[in-house]
Amino acid sequence: MDAVTPSEGWGVLHLFYSIDRERAAAEPGAAKRVLDAVAALERDGHQALLSASLGHKADLGIMALGPDLARLQAFQAELAGAPLRLEWSFVSLTETSEYTSTEEQERERLASHTEGLDEEAIEARLEAWRTRIAKYREDKLHPRLPLKKLICFYPMAKRRKGNANWYQLPFEERRRLMGGHARVGMTYAGRVLQLITSSFAFDDWEWGVTLLADDPVALKEILYEMRFDEVSAVYSDFGPFIVGLLAEPAEAVRRAGLA
Repeated sequence: MDAVTPSEGWGVLHLFYSIDRERAAAEPGAAKRVLDAVAALERDGHQALLSASLGHKADLGIMALGPDLARLQAFQAELAGAPLRLEWSFVSLTETSEYTSTEEQERERLASHTEGLDEEAIEARLEAWRTRIAKYREDKLHPRLPLKKLICFYPMAKRRKGNANWYQLPFEERRRLMGGHARVGMTYAGRVLQLITSSFAFDDWEWGVTLLADDPVALKEILYEMRFDEVSAVYSDFGPFIVGLLAEPAEAVRRAGLA
């Protein structure tokens, strides 16, 4: 099958399964089938994070991402042959924020700096800014996700109701609001890794939010604090939340109940 590669970013596929335990008991090679599919996907330059889900919504969660949507679909088809029932899925693309400052905006900000920076100092700070932005873009568009202890996923969308219509706000107002929202998230750097992916045209919601952390309290605190931010409190709706225990693939499959 020909590759289907986005012109920017990667495809992201969240899959949530329950285990058909009767079939699994009758198919002793079922776990190996799942693990072989994961290993083949990763050999093809994609990444998969596996988790044993907490709660009733699923037994096994798989987050797969990489450059080729056709390869992700083939991976999903391989898993369909295992004793797994697909309970929910979510399809999205990695992206960078449209509210990120441009180089021209950063230059203007530096030029108006209260310290009265000269041209040489402005250029030095711009070069450092370019380095940071290049890393930001790479981390958002082509993420290499670490194996933390927990993964939390939920979909969200911006409201379009009455006076709380996000899409009727001027761009600069949306940019201002998102700047404050981002500053809350940045206070959790080192405790929570956040990946926001776009699902416009790909799923029923507008974005998918993936949070990785070692401390369950960090997940609770970041989401609680963000609820008070205006972007969440006034302009956002949220879908179901699923939390899972991340592990190496063989261990995650075993914990989920596929021995």
